[in-house]
Amino acid sequence: MPDDRPLVLFVDDEQSVRASVEQWLGLAGCQVFVFDDPRRALDYLGTDFPGILLSDVKMPGMDGLELLRQARKRDADLPVILLTGHGDVAMAVEAMRQGAYDFLEKPFVPERLSESVQRAGEKRRLVMENRQLRRRMEGASGIACRLLGTSPPIEALRRDVAALAAADVNVVIVGETGTGKELVARCLHDFGPRAEQAFVAINCAAVPETMFEAEFFGYEAGAFTGAAGRRIGKLEYAHRGTLFFDEIESMPPVLQAKVLRSLQEKVVERLGSHQSVPADARIVSAAKLDLSAAVRAGTFREDLYYRLNVAELSVPPLRERRSDIPLLFDFFSTEAARRHGREVRPPTSSDLAALMAHDWPGNVRELKNAAERHALGLGSRAAANQTRPAESPSALPLAAQVAGFERQAIETAFEACGGDVQAVVELLDIPRRTLNEKMTRYGIDRRRYLRE
Repeated sequence: MPDDRPLVLFVDDEQSVRASVEQWLGLAGCQVFVFDDPRRALDYLGTDFPGILLSDVKMPGMDGLELLRQARKRDADLPVILLTGHGDVAMAVEAMRQGAYDFLEKPFVPERLSESVQRAGEKRRLVMENRQLRRRMEGASGIACRLLGTSPPIEALRRDVAALAAADVNVVIVGETGTGKELVARCLHDFGPRAEQAFVAINCAAVPETMFEAEFFGYEAGAFTGAAGRRIGKLEYAHRGTLFFDEIESMPPVLQAKVLRSLQEKVVERLGSHQSVPADARIVSAAKLDLSAAVRAGTFREDLYYRLNVAELSVPPLRERRSDIPLLFDFFSTEAARRHGREVRPPTSSDLAALMAHDWPGNVRELKNAAERHALGLGSRAAANQTRPAESPSALPLAAQVAGFERQAIETAFEACGGDVQAVVELLDIPRRTLNEKMTRYGIDRRRYLRE
């Protein structure tokens, strides 16, 4: 089994300090390797070093600040904690400016040191996991590069998309706003037999009813006032490719019969023309609600529904795949930082706690916006800044509301950390004893969240 203990390289020129720190951190659950020469420690550092660096500042030859600079040249995300017995405030400020994770003054409280090391180790673990996942994504091919995530719901969606892409049948995609329905539609097209042809999208809610026929069917010159020349409609343009109806539930009922006929006959007549032209397109539709409910309500034609819904895909909301939030946030924020020429900033533990506690009513689209804000430095707790107030206040007493929030936050953290108690302690930034008490109070069993 892999050793999950935090790995620490400790550099100090005093034997007694090396011995005491090694013993204390060992009792605190860390793997510790000690060095009296900073240059020997540097030999262990690289972009894939999984641990952290702890170093004294005042040392002969190479001091701690130079070691910090050399270490960050090898890996800018490496957490470095510096120790000094000289109480030099200016030195501490300079160390933090150069990227030190923490700065402790000797004599330090052992618990304070182990707490800082544990936090730095958790940060390093998250960075390494995200790097590994990013490498897997960069090395992956096909749908896995588009529909990102490792949670069971997104893995099931990828399997269904892969199967339906090759089937070349009409598909209805159901999901909340911002879940990525158009991305799923593009995957069905790009990995299907029509990939070399056009992918044409039409938003049924964005096109005025008076203009829908012109947009969908096209028109000939002089068909109506303002029609100065011929225009190819969406369906004709999508011939042999894919036509994507977004927000299909918004299509006016009066137009549904006309659309149905064209889809059945696989031909289209432009407005102002009596000549039929081929229009054989695969139809992929997206809806924010269950179309069968719209059929029962009489707002959507049953025959059109069955024409469109040969197969159906459901895109899960972000709250049902919370374990994907850290990966998605890291991916989006990294991409945004590169796009804007900014330094990549991994989220802190408090950032992750805020991200995991948020309900994300805007789903992946909202998360992507939060990641872009984070990359631009517009608030370290982007998710918290975008949290929306509840639609209606609870009738429960305040104590009950607080208890409910605590329970949800702890369960969410366990889900994100795969049942790892120590990781939850670091993520929520609470003592282990406090977490145990709250788990007992709320009946939370960590075994429910263990990953195979």
